[in-house]
Amino acid sequence: MKIIKKIALAVLIVLIAMQFYRPKKNSTQGNHTITFITETNPSPEIKKLLESSCYNCHSNNTKYPWYNDIAPISYWLANHIKEGKGHLNFSEWEGYSSKKKDHKLEEVIEVMDEEVMPLREYTWTHKEAKLLNDQRSSIIEWAKRTRVLYQLNQQPQ
Repeated sequence: MKIIKKIALAVLIVLIAMQFYRPKKNSTQGNHTITFITETNPSPEIKKLLESSCYNCHSNNTKYPWYNDIAPISYWLANHIKEGKGHLNFSEWEGYSSKKKDHKLEEVIEVMDEEVMPLREYTWTHKEAKLLNDQRSSIIEWAKRTRVLYQLNQQPQ
């Protein structure tokens, strides 16, 4: 029984210490997606869907919920955001080559078609991020049309 109390005390101390050492927040001032919006020209509806369902994990500016101030949740969210930005970062769009932009839009089509994004864990607490089938279809059609522009840019002149 003493070992269980020692383990519980150690876990409690670690959890308390974690409250003082938080991961850095993903926050950028200004219009961090301007290049992406300008180049891809989404309709106002698509732009709103991307903002509500994608930008928190796939851009340099996350709007954090209140529970982000509680460790270990803050570490879990920071990891999700880091991983999401590793796959696609709308704020870094201008740094991507035309070929990479085309590929990223292809991935958008794939994850929308397979209904793996936004993550279920995210939509549990962000109901506004859940996408309906017609919204997914709209994003897919927009991404397909936009891919053509990048594919044409890769053609030899």
